[in-house]
Amino acid sequence: MAPVLYIVIPCYNEQEVLPITAPLFLEKLRQLTAAGKIAEDSRVLFVNDGSKDRTWEIISELAKSDPHYIGISQSRNRGHQNAVLAGLMEAKDRCDITISIDCDGQDDINAMDAMVDEYLSGSEVVYGVRESRETDTFFKRTTAQGFYRFLSAMGAEVVYNHADYRLISARVLKEFAHFEEVNLFLRGLVPLVGFKSSSVYYKRAERLAGESHYPLRKMIGLAVDGITSLSVKPLHLITGFGVFVAILSFIGVLWALIAALCGSTVAGWASTTCIVCFVSGVQLICLGILGEYIGKIYMEVKRRPRYIISERTWEE
Repeated sequence: MAPVLYIVIPCYNEQEVLPITAPLFLEKLRQLTAAGKIAEDSRVLFVNDGSKDRTWEIISELAKSDPHYIGISQSRNRGHQNAVLAGLMEAKDRCDITISIDCDGQDDINAMDAMVDEYLSGSEVVYGVRESRETDTFFKRTTAQGFYRFLSAMGAEVVYNHADYRLISARVLKEFAHFEEVNLFLRGLVPLVGFKSSSVYYKRAERLAGESHYPLRKMIGLAVDGITSLSVKPLHLITGFGVFVAILSFIGVLWALIAALCGSTVAGWASTTCIVCFVSGVQLICLGILGEYIGKIYMEVKRRPRYIISERTWEE
């Protein structure tokens, strides 16, 4: 029996690109159905992440035009990762497999064929991985590659050059539902669930319309979330660096005592100022990293809902 597929698409202020890409997703659904790879009752599930433009209106109109389009709307903007999670959790009890993909048309939807094939061959998770970053600017390419390398160096388990284009089976999603982190970093959390996984490689295109909603600021924020949510290695580095500075300080104290006893001390404010500034800077950096972890703990213990669905295009 062919599996039921839900294509989960987070949307935030996508009124320009949605009318272009929505028919593409529907056509891909029909192609997969015609090929006998998925069931007829598969769906394209849009997740409105508190958009301020006509995104939800467009989703509602699409749902009325074809039953294969469905949508949910969050009560407010909660961020890309929470929007993807909301769609996955909404779909897990209605389908056999999900494929999450952004609605900007940059990810190659034809890679879905290979993803479904991998699932039919036994993989429970299939990662969409970019072959190259030729379409990116030098700055974007450099920062993105550095982003993945830095995450790996800090102990976060991620698939290199993989974003949030992936197939996940309902079986995996039911286990993933037990992960209750408020600070979400799906790229690092999904590998922690386990199960058999594989990768499908594709070329990423230019955005079809509109502007990117993931600037450098958000990318840095995502990296911080990924590291502090999945790894305590920065705390270990702080400890090691603190021991190193303490040893240097101890050597400096011994040197100062010996110099004083030998009567060869020279009054100098520059060296003292440099040492004080250096140690103060180290302390502030360490306090900042500790603050990030404390902030994460603060948010986790509140146990606030990660998403709230205010509307659906169907009746419950």
